[in-house]
Amino acid sequence: MVRLLGEVGHIRALTIHNGPDGNATLASMSQFWSGVNHFLWLIGEAVFHLGIPVGICWSVTRKMGGTEMLGIVMGLTLVSSQLLNAYAVAGATEETWAQYSWDFGFAQVHMVGYQAQVIPAILAAITFNYLERFFKKIVPTIIQMILVPFCSILLGVIAAHFVLGPIGWALGTAVSSVVQAGITGDFRVVFGAIFGGLYAPLVITGLHHMTNAIDLQLIADYGGTMLWPMIALSNIAQGSAVLAMIVLQKKDENAEQVNIPACLSCYLGVTEPAIFGVNLKFIFPFVCAMIGSACAGFLSCLFSCTANAIGVGGLPGILAMQPQSMLPYALCMAVAVVVPFVLTLIVGKRQGVDKAAEAEGIKQEAIAAAKEAAAAAPTRVNAVDAPNTLAAPMSGIAVDMTGVPDPVFASLAMGKGVAIEPSDGAVYAPVSGTVTMLAATGHAIGLLGDDGSEILLHIGIDTVELEGKPFTPRCATGDKVKAGDLLMVADLDGIEAAGKPTTTMVIVTNSDEYKSIEPTLGNVAAGAQVVKMSK
Repeated sequence: MVRLLGEVGHIRALTIHNGPDGNATLASMSQFWSGVNHFLWLIGEAVFHLGIPVGICWSVTRKMGGTEMLGIVMGLTLVSSQLLNAYAVAGATEETWAQYSWDFGFAQVHMVGYQAQVIPAILAAITFNYLERFFKKIVPTIIQMILVPFCSILLGVIAAHFVLGPIGWALGTAVSSVVQAGITGDFRVVFGAIFGGLYAPLVITGLHHMTNAIDLQLIADYGGTMLWPMIALSNIAQGSAVLAMIVLQKKDENAEQVNIPACLSCYLGVTEPAIFGVNLKFIFPFVCAMIGSACAGFLSCLFSCTANAIGVGGLPGILAMQPQSMLPYALCMAVAVVVPFVLTLIVGKRQGVDKAAEAEGIKQEAIAAAKEAAAAAPTRVNAVDAPNTLAAPMSGIAVDMTGVPDPVFASLAMGKGVAIEPSDGAVYAPVSGTVTMLAATGHAIGLLGDDGSEILLHIGIDTVELEGKPFTPRCATGDKVKAGDLLMVADLDGIEAAGKPTTTMVIVTNSDEYKSIEPTLGNVAAGAQVVKMSK
C-alpha cells in the first residue's frame, strides 16, 4: 500500500501526447490534476525520497537490537532540510557549496543529503548500532541514559557525513552503473532474459530483497529503473502459472481454496503464496513461469521499458512506468500472462493434473454426500438383543472372514467373527454395552457387551491410512449403547475412491472364552442376527 501511494505521487510525469504543445503533462493541462499532483507528491516524497533512509536506519536498528527511536533520528540526519538535496548535487556550483558546507577553519565538509540513498543509510545505521553497543558496555549504568544516546548519535552522524556517506554514495553509483550497463548495453536482451528467468529462484533464497537497493540507486542516478519492470513481470508470470492451475484443478475444492488467493496476491505483487503454496509443490508451474518471465524480460529490455519508481510488483506495476514505456510494457505483461498460462496448461494436462483434480473432486463430493447421509441416517434400527448373539452392524452380504484380503483378519489372529460387504454406510451397535474404543481415524470401534463379549468393528481394510476423512462418528469412548444404536456413518464411495476395500470385520476379540462362534452368511440387514456364540 505504501508503494502504491508513492507511485501515485508521480502523476506529474504522465504525458499527454495530444496536448496543446504535443508533449504536455497531465498536471500542466488541468488545474485539478495540478492540485492533485501537488498534494500527492507529499506522499511520493515521503515514501521514496525521505522515507527510504529513515526506514532503513530504523529497520537495521531494530534488527540489531538497538534503540529504535535513535535509529529513526540517525535516518533523519541523512535527509535533513539543512543539507543540500541529493538530487541537486550533480548541478551544484561553487556558490552552492559555499552555502552548503561545514567550515571548521582547517577543513570544509560538504553538507550532502542522502535522499533515496540505500547504501549510505545501511552503513550509517550499522555503525551507529555498534557505537551504541560499545558505549553501553563502557559507560556506568547510572549515566547511560545521558551519555550513550549523545555519544552514539554524535559519532554516528560524524562517521555518516564525513566518511560513510561519500563511500556509500560511490559504491551505490558503481553498482547502479554496472547494472545500468547490463540493461542498456549491446547484450541487454540477454541480460533481460537471464534476470527475468532467474528472479523467481532469488525469491526462494530471499536474495531478491537486494534488488530494491539497486533499483533505488538506479532511480537516483538515472531518473528511472529498467530492472524493476522485469521483477513485476516475474511476479505476473508466477501468478499466471497459478491461474492455469486454477483451470486444471477447478473440480478440486481444496486446491482452489489455495490457488485463487495465491493467484490474486501474486498479481498484486506478493509471490510467496503462489511460489511456495502452489508452483513449487508441482515444480512444472514454477519452471513454466520462469520461461514466461524470461521471454517477458527479453522484450522489456528490448523496448527499454523504464519505471519512474518501484511499486506494487504485479499488474498495477504499469502505473509506475514512464509514459513512453507504457504501451510496450503492456505487451510484455501480455507475454508474462499468456506464455506461463499456456505452458502450464499443456504440461499439467500431460501429467494428468486435471484428472487427478477431477478424482479428488468426486471424492470430496462423496464425502459431502456421506455427511448428508449421516445427518439423515436413522439413529437406531430394530436389532436382535440377546446374550451371546451379535446383530449385523451393517446391511450387506455376510461372508466368511477367512476369505477377506487381509492376512491378519483372514488368519483369525485377532479373533473369530464375520465379515460384511456393506451396501450402506450406517454402522450400528451389534450388542448392548459400552464403547471402549473409538479410533482417532474413525475406522475402528471397540465394544464391551453386557454379556461379557468383547467386539471389534473394523470398517474397511487399510482405512487407517485415510486419516478419518470417510468417517463420521456418532458415538464416543465411554458411551453406553443399545444393540441397534447408530455408532458411525462411513462414506463407502469415498473409501472405494481411495482404493480401499469396504469389507467390514465384526470380530469377537475374546474368542478363546467361547466354545463356538458361528456366523450366519449371506444377505443380511442391519440389526439381524449375524453371529451366534456359545460358552
